[in-house]
Amino acid sequence: MDTEDVLDAPSVAVPAPSWCPSGGAERPESVVLGVRSQDDGGLTYLAEPLPAAEVLPLVPEGILPTRVLRFASHCVSDCAHRAGNECTLISKISQLPPVDEAKLPRCHLRARCKWWQQSGADACGRCPAVSTTLLATDTLGGRAADPTVTPAQLQEWITANPDGPAA
Repeated sequence: MDTEDVLDAPSVAVPAPSWCPSGGAERPESVVLGVRSQDDGGLTYLAEPLPAAEVLPLVPEGILPTRVLRFASHCVSDCAHRAGNECTLISKISQLPPVDEAKLPRCHLRARCKWWQQSGADACGRCPAVSTTLLATDTLGGRAADPTVTPAQLQEWITANPDGPAA
């Protein structure tokens, strides 16, 4: 094979990775997706992503970064929420009571988002309510985030607890 054959060989397109809108801050490609509200824990999306490595040093000591920020990173095959090519987390989140889907949040990640690719607007409408750091009192969120809980088990729990966890 001569050099010309190599240069003329068709290039193989490598697909861009899907992004997880609930990714960790520690990955090199991680970005800050949004900031959590102190009042209700809701998410305010940033107009443009910021590299997590630049923002993490600004979080005061003693505060978990995931308590105040939401990170996005590549969807990885060894994720605890991955089953084949599917994200079981968004499958479970899609079963949670719906939030106002009349207006999808503005999000720079949507075109590459694993949740959007898998569940579309249903995922986007619930995304702002997802928190990477759960409060001990958030039983439903804890069940949804637990990779050992199946979507069917989560639905059973929701059906058995229509008013949420007992106070």
